[in-house]
Formats: sequence, structure tokens, C-alpha cells
Amino acid sequence: MIPRGRPVINEAGIAQRAGVPLATWRRRDAPAFRERVPSLLPESRHLLYDLAQTEAYLAGKPVPALPAGEHPEDLLTAEEAAALLGITPATLRSYAAQGYLSPGITLHGSRLWPRREVLDRRDNAPGRGKGGGRRAGEAQGPRKQHAYEGDPRLETARQALTAASGTPKSRIAAALAEQHGSTPRTWERLLTAAAAHTNTDD
Repeated sequence: MIPRGRPVINEAGIAQRAGVPLATWRRRDAPAFRERVPSLLPESRHLLYDLAQTEAYLAGKPVPALPAGEHPEDLLTAEEAAALLGITPATLRSYAAQGYLSPGITLHGSRLWPRREVLDRRDNAPGRGKGGGRRAGEAQGPRKQHAYEGDPRLETARQALTAASGTPKSRIAAALAEQHGSTPRTWERLLTAAAAHTNTDD
């Protein structure tokens, strides 16, 4: 997590500021630096550091502490955002690819999502809770063809049906549940809806 969307720097940028090649910095200077300035994304292969902490270290000054607590402008990794939504990181990336969630923000190769956006998606998911239903006196609008119409998982189910033609639906559903989260029963319903919708299109 990058707290409050603070400016960050990667190791190439640190080496440039230190005036040495990246390989030299990693071999000679990185161990001592990492002891004082921890990576903001320790699980990522893209190591990012807080810019203010880095500048303080390079100037020989005390390294300031990061802000504590959660903040709407925190930038979350796919794993952190998925945990808030109760889904897997793979499903979160699928939602982002299909427009159910924004594509996020890319910083030095790391893809991140603002906490406020993730919480808004969690608390105002289509069809659920605040903002999900229709307001009193509001026109109902066209009826859905099926319960999962507009659900981004429907395309995932449709692709799985095509790729695993002839495989029992229960087995496909179990595999999808393991890969993307939710229950096998939910994926069976999605597979049924996907199959019916495909037949209708044909």
C-alpha cells in the first residue's frame, strides 16, 4: 500500500539521485538503505519507496515516519483491494479489464487502486445496498433478461464453457470458483445463464 497516494521512487531513481549505476547501488548501498527505508510494496517485484523518506536518507537526515491509519487516498495493490471486496486478485483484475472496476493507476510498473474507489465499489455494488437499487418513485426501467445480466463474470463463464466443451458443468464451476472466488453453486448459475444467453444469440 502507498499511504495517501504519496510520491514514490523506484530503485533506478534512487541510484540516479545517488549518482551511481543501478547495479552498483544495489550491490553496495541497497542493503543499508532497505534497513532504514522499507519498500511500500514488499510483496511486489516492483520495489517502490516513499520519496520523502528516501530524500531524507540520502541527505543523512532522520527518516520520517509514514502516516498511520487508513485513508481514502491510500493506493492498494490488487491483493489488498481484492481482500476488501472479498474476491481473488485474479477476479479483481478481470473486473478491471471488463470495466466493472477502473483499470487502476500504474506507478513504475505496479498497478494500484485508490481505497475510496474500492470501498465505493464494495458498498455500492450494482443491485446491492446504497445506490444499488432503484429509489422510491423512480421508473423501474427495462427488465433484465436474467439475474446475472451485466455481471462481468458472465463473460468468464462463457469463455470457460467454450474452452471446456463437453466437460461437466459442475467440474467447470468448481475450477472457476477456485480460480476466481465465489461458490461453485454461483458459478453453476453463471454457466447456465451464459449457455442460455449464447443459445439465444445464435
